[in-house]
Amino acid sequence: MSPDTLLASIPEDTADSSIWIANLRSCKPTNQSNSEPGRTALYDVHVKHGAKMVPFGGYSMPLQYSDLSITESHNWTREKCSLFDVGHMVQYQCDGPGAESFLETITPSGLKDLPPGSSTLSALLHPVTGGIVDDCMVTRLEEGPKHLFYVVTNAGNRRKDYDFFNTAIDKWANTMNPFVQLRHLELEGQPFGLVALQGPLSAEILQTAFASSCKVDISKWYFGTSKYTTLALPSGESHPIVASRGGYTGEDGFELSVHPSQTVEVTEQLLKSAGEDKLRFAGLGARDSLRLEAGMCLYGHDLDDSTTPPEAALNFIIPKSRRTADDIGFHGAETIIPQLTPVSKGGKGVSRRRIGLFVEGAPARGGAQVLSQDGKAIGTVTSGCPSPTLKKNIAMAYVEDGMHKSGTEVQVVVRGKNRKATVTKMPFVPNKFYRGAM
Repeated sequence: MSPDTLLASIPEDTADSSIWIANLRSCKPTNQSNSEPGRTALYDVHVKHGAKMVPFGGYSMPLQYSDLSITESHNWTREKCSLFDVGHMVQYQCDGPGAESFLETITPSGLKDLPPGSSTLSALLHPVTGGIVDDCMVTRLEEGPKHLFYVVTNAGNRRKDYDFFNTAIDKWANTMNPFVQLRHLELEGQPFGLVALQGPLSAEILQTAFASSCKVDISKWYFGTSKYTTLALPSGESHPIVASRGGYTGEDGFELSVHPSQTVEVTEQLLKSAGEDKLRFAGLGARDSLRLEAGMCLYGHDLDDSTTPPEAALNFIIPKSRRTADDIGFHGAETIIPQLTPVSKGGKGVSRRRIGLFVEGAPARGGAQVLSQDGKAIGTVTSGCPSPTLKKNIAMAYVEDGMHKSGTEVQVVVRGKNRKATVTKMPFVPNKFYRGAM
């Protein structure tokens, strides 16, 4: 294949939207660390806007900005719209005649049934154990014979994920399997930008920013789908942007994969065209409380290599088509499939489950011990914070099977004291994903 351009064709709603440029010479993302953090393309823009920068996922990232406190930024996102820099995440393209089957080997996703322009939350899985290497988003951009997919993984796992992919591809290539290749999405060593608009005004803001030739109908653009778009910039019409409707906050929103030469210009134009009464920057502090209210996991806290999808209450990422004897050839299926059926119904079930908690008194943080009413240790908190929306302390935890039912009263040890807590369903705050006019 040519190292210059890559053609990708999800359903076209824009003029000249089929070219998405990628560097095909290397798939290895640059390794970063919190001791020597890298910088996204927006680093200088964050500093200009008064950001407090902290190391996260190997990058120097904004925690918050001088115009809003973390709580104010959280509430702003729920009420209006915030712009998040998520350029520290790792973006890959996976293609080739074997791409669909390869990805169905290392994840439990049913990609054969995923139409072009559709995305699914998934997980990279360890062989045999079914432990989660990383959570990820997988989007089909083009059907066969190319089978082009767009995969986004977590920044903090970039080295581990790359090694995992390499091992899996080497094993795949050493057998009689069709060709597959994986590439880091970059151009001349610069990764594509990734920014997220999140909040109830996000659709209005993006619609206003479209170039005149962009014919996307946002009212028919649903959660979990992607489209090519172009924006009107001071320099002219932008390069095609792969935009996915979804996000990490539970609000309606869009994640935009932007050509590296235009990441700054696109971001500044979105802020300018929307105006500060509708759109503000938001950082990691608000992102964490928003995702926790939305019941979404953070790898390294709520997910790890020893946790399987059923334990993490992620059964929904394994479609029915991947649970049958004819199509369970994914990593760890021999462990995961029996866990999907509880012991009471003849399966193996799980010994622990991820649950939500309302905690009285002081907020519980990751590592806090969860006790039964009679003082027996039954689990551990993995994430927790005060909820700005609910004005309650919320937390995620793993507890023994049988103690996971909503309404179960437990205790959480916070600062040496046993605090009352109640198991509750998640998400804590109902999501507002756009699934069409009701």
